[in-house]
Amino acid sequence: MNPMRHFFSQRLIWLSLLLSLGIGAMVARTVWTMRADEWDFAARTNSNLVNSLEHSIGWTLNAMDQSLQDVATKLEHPELMQLPTESLRRVLFDRSLRAAGITDVYVLNGQGDIVIESGFSPPRKANYADRDYFQALMTGAKEGLVIGQPVVGRVTQLWMLPVARAYKGADGRVAGVVVSSVRVSYFNELFASLNLRAGSGVNLFHDSGVVVSRYPYGDAHVGNSLADMENMPRFLAQPSGSFVGSSNLDRVERFYTFRRVGTFPLVVNVAQSTQAILNRWWSNALQLSVFALVLIASCVGLAVLFTRELARRQQVASQLQQTEHYLRTILDNLPSTISYWDKAQRNRFINKTSNDLYGRTPAQLQGLSAAELLGPHDYAVIAPYVEQALQGHPQLFERTLTDASGDVRHIHISYTPDKDEATGEVRGMFVQMTDITERKRMEDELFREKERMRLTLQSIGDAVICTDAEGRITYLNPVAQRMTGWQAFDAAGRDVDDVVPLYLANGAQTQPSPLRQALKTQNPCGPTRGVVLRHKDGQRFEVEESASPIIDRHRHLTGAVMVLHDVTETMAMAERMAHLAQYDALTDLPNRVLLQDRARQALALARRQGKSLAVMYLDLDGFKQVNDTLGHDVGDQLLVQFAQRLVAAMRQSDTVCRQGGDEFVVLLPGLASPEQACVVAHKVLAVVSEPFVLQGQELRIGLSAGMALFPQHGASYDELARHADAAMYAAKRAGRMQVRRYAGPDAEPEILAPVPADATVGTAELLLK
Repeated sequence: MNPMRHFFSQRLIWLSLLLSLGIGAMVARTVWTMRADEWDFAARTNSNLVNSLEHSIGWTLNAMDQSLQDVATKLEHPELMQLPTESLRRVLFDRSLRAAGITDVYVLNGQGDIVIESGFSPPRKANYADRDYFQALMTGAKEGLVIGQPVVGRVTQLWMLPVARAYKGADGRVAGVVVSSVRVSYFNELFASLNLRAGSGVNLFHDSGVVVSRYPYGDAHVGNSLADMENMPRFLAQPSGSFVGSSNLDRVERFYTFRRVGTFPLVVNVAQSTQAILNRWWSNALQLSVFALVLIASCVGLAVLFTRELARRQQVASQLQQTEHYLRTILDNLPSTISYWDKAQRNRFINKTSNDLYGRTPAQLQGLSAAELLGPHDYAVIAPYVEQALQGHPQLFERTLTDASGDVRHIHISYTPDKDEATGEVRGMFVQMTDITERKRMEDELFREKERMRLTLQSIGDAVICTDAEGRITYLNPVAQRMTGWQAFDAAGRDVDDVVPLYLANGAQTQPSPLRQALKTQNPCGPTRGVVLRHKDGQRFEVEESASPIIDRHRHLTGAVMVLHDVTETMAMAERMAHLAQYDALTDLPNRVLLQDRARQALALARRQGKSLAVMYLDLDGFKQVNDTLGHDVGDQLLVQFAQRLVAAMRQSDTVCRQGGDEFVVLLPGLASPEQACVVAHKVLAVVSEPFVLQGQELRIGLSAGMALFPQHGASYDELARHADAAMYAAKRAGRMQVRRYAGPDAEPEILAPVPADATVGTAELLLK
């Protein structure tokens, strides 16, 4: 070996070794620094998360404490306890905390029973005397705010964290407890928003070691005591801190950061898996190490590459020849016409498609100018594009031409300038001509189909809404624009729930919307009624909704379409028909069907409560003479006014029904004694004591009524109605303008309300003045 070459080789090897050592040392230091940075970042993240959680939980508990203090303070004022129940509830709970996860406030008496509840009146039945917070406050073992052990609520049947305060009576002693609770699910939802790494979690403990919430493990460990776990003394030893330890439950090593929640007996901690913390560092360290090894190997192999360079260059020439062969083969088999034209616009190359397009072989076209090939007319069409391309500007356009066989083709043409890289001079241009005849035919057919669809959607009477696969609006037909208040161009790209807000009949927004459900399940939804669409200006449309996904031919979801059929008038008509089925069309009083239903319910209630009820039949005296003398319109007005007076004279619990014609029925439930029937009878006669003003005339009219009592005169409504009707006809026979009560099958009905002493209406003839 040449000594100089050997010396050069030795120096190159030593240089490559030194360079490799330097690269290795630099990579090692970088890897160690990255590990320290990753650990510091995890520590700061844990600390920030714990501080945020402690602040959020502490704020919630402080707000609950202020709410409970307000209720307890008000309970210690005796004058408030004299208020009616509803007024007392409004006063006590006017400042009660209303937030997600916070339950109703209960006021417990000294026996642990709920006496007042913020969410229900009357309060629900439950006893909490066995709860730890109740016993601690009632015995005086604890004062102020007491946070109890997590328990399953007796009313809600959910895991709760109770928060309680005592209130005192007039004697200064503890009279009971005011308690509210935080749902454990509230903490789980709060912790779920942290987006922790795999194997990590958030825990909330009572200072007794009892688990309040352990995310992401759900309610599996709630209420369990971890006081004997080896990590628990560390959590309780100081207000806040961090350490690395292993959980007794799964033996996973984690980095714990904890903090006591304000002054409350709760500790919150964030535990990140050490493996998850260092996962990215391991990945980066591995990548850097591999990169370093590659660099080292590159340095060592550099000398070898130098020796192989010459041999490689010898292979290039043969490879270029082979590549040229491959390239020509590829170009000749492309479906497009590929050619090259020099600056003088003469052909230097064209593939074999020239036979079909021009009827000439590539050899026949070589050296031919564009003007000679195309002729004056066709050349004049492309000349402006050719001039621009030869000036260095790429050109792209479409045109039609007739091929060698006489067929008209649509051609997509591109001119790409061939520039010298050193000088930028244009030496010629590459031309690609692609036959798009079939594509054009399909585009025209698609346009016609789309136009038909557009006209169809614009002419139908339903609202049609189309979205993409993400639920963003792509189309609204005119009916949809009218019903939503959105113009199509304004709605484009917006979320469908913003443009088409659908609500249930109770006012709650549908979740999810039918269209999103169709996107999620990729199955049609509906049709479904009972949905309300709100216009931008607040107008409501009751609609029948249906939605279907749009699936392309590759079975890919591309969007969805929702159709809303306006059923507002239909639903209003249905409601009107349902109302007319149970109410009299003239007086708007309950009809016989509704009366019988209410009578069955009143009889069942009377049997359970041991009370009486009455059925009263009323008939206007001389009503036929009113119709015959003044006409049926006046008669109808009289019936309406009489019905209004009769309803006003009765209780809210009573039912006044028009039986037909001038006959009315009154159902009187909840009578404590038969004597109440006499009071009602006098009220009924008082209804006609004042004259009726009809079309400017004063008209006096009388009535006759009969009454039957449950259970004295019958056990069913039909029996009571029959006996009340008999008593009414007895009143008519006895001279009218009186109320009689049924007395038995063989007895004359007794008079409850006789003819008033000052009555001037004795017979039908005397009714009209």
